[in-house]
Amino acid sequence: MAQVEDRDDTIVSFSQGTRMLFYLMSPNETLFAEVEQVPQYVKQATPFFIGMILLEGLLGWLKTGDLLIKINDGTTSLSAGMMSRLPELFMRSLEVSSYIYVWNNFHILELPWDSAWTWWLAFLGVDFGYYWVHRCSHELNILWAAHQVHHSSEYYNLTTALRQSVTQQFASWVFYLPMALIIPPSVFAVHIQFNLLYQFWIHTEFVRDLGPLEWILNTPSHHRVHHGRNRYCIDKNYGGTLIIWDRMLGTFAPEDDKVIYGLTHPINTFDILSVEFEYYTYLLKQFISANGITHKLSVIFSGPGWTPGKPRLGDPEDLPEITGEEVPHNPHWSSALQAYVHVQFLLVLVNYNNLFATEHMLSQTTVLLITGYILLTLTILGYIMDLSPNAALWEMSRCLLMLALNRFGYISSMVPLLDLATEVFATLSAIYWALQCFTKLTNKEKSH
Repeated sequence: MAQVEDRDDTIVSFSQGTRMLFYLMSPNETLFAEVEQVPQYVKQATPFFIGMILLEGLLGWLKTGDLLIKINDGTTSLSAGMMSRLPELFMRSLEVSSYIYVWNNFHILELPWDSAWTWWLAFLGVDFGYYWVHRCSHELNILWAAHQVHHSSEYYNLTTALRQSVTQQFASWVFYLPMALIIPPSVFAVHIQFNLLYQFWIHTEFVRDLGPLEWILNTPSHHRVHHGRNRYCIDKNYGGTLIIWDRMLGTFAPEDDKVIYGLTHPINTFDILSVEFEYYTYLLKQFISANGITHKLSVIFSGPGWTPGKPRLGDPEDLPEITGEEVPHNPHWSSALQAYVHVQFLLVLVNYNNLFATEHMLSQTTVLLITGYILLTLTILGYIMDLSPNAALWEMSRCLLMLALNRFGYISSMVPLLDLATEVFATLSAIYWALQCFTKLTNKEKSH
């Protein structure tokens, strides 16, 4: 049986890795006395994420003869996923640390950590908590500013599942705290991971209908509706693992018409900083321009569609009309440039994985330096994919920085031959982008 070894020396079998993604791990396999004993399931599942993304891409190519995952959109989704994990380098998960604090100071009942009943109660509690995290993230503008990142793709595939916000965790922890009054942290730490892992596989168009399971589970069909910008899709199907909360609380909608994915007002950019933070800038401008404290508070705590005189969640009639013929934002760019972005992204992904594998051995200054380089790379790759006029200058500068960091061992791949290849590639890239800058400057002078 194929096996994957985690950094903490935990062996994950192929069976376990696959079952993690579908919430099919049993209580006996996942009961722990202490939080410190709970495996990093999300980290362990990473190879299985990659395998399923490649499989979906292959199936899409065999079915349509076209790439299911676009380089620009897929890279942006993966970049968001990478950014969402970077805070882990500097602090413990807020969801877990705040939960432990409440448990240690305020719990009123201590359910046994080794009981299957406790395990199943935690399963329901985490999923119900997630329903309200998710619903409030759509109904409160300040939370939507973070969550809109996940909805910003106009495609729906497994890479979309990884398009996560770097800021959402700073609010989601609040919704799980009532559980800390009775359920041990180690049990919670298992389910908060499995609830997230389950939601990966439902981001696909290949699975159409699961029959009777559609009544109970959140499925690809239900979640496609949630990602739609059609009027019947807005603010529907918030469930994580179960769809029963939506059915009980009136937020369920079945998949009927063709779903058009993305935000009601598409952002049309692959710049990861814009994807992550542009809505906060928009909110700040709205807050400043709003008249009176009531309207200012409404900007923050009403829904994204609210304007003065409208209902708290906005008026559905104000939404743009969906014709079904909408085409995702996908500017034309050369195959050579696509290959270049792909290679550069794979190189930074190696640096990213090495950082998480060795961060306990690095100084805080080194971790900050490498983190900054990763953020800079993801941002500039976005400029290239957006065909920004300043992309050449930024990328030339980044390639020079990459040369320096590689030479001094800060972004070593730990494979000497690959390090040499990286240095050669970075040198040639810097020369190419320098020539692009020179050509642009020359043409500009001629035009004057």
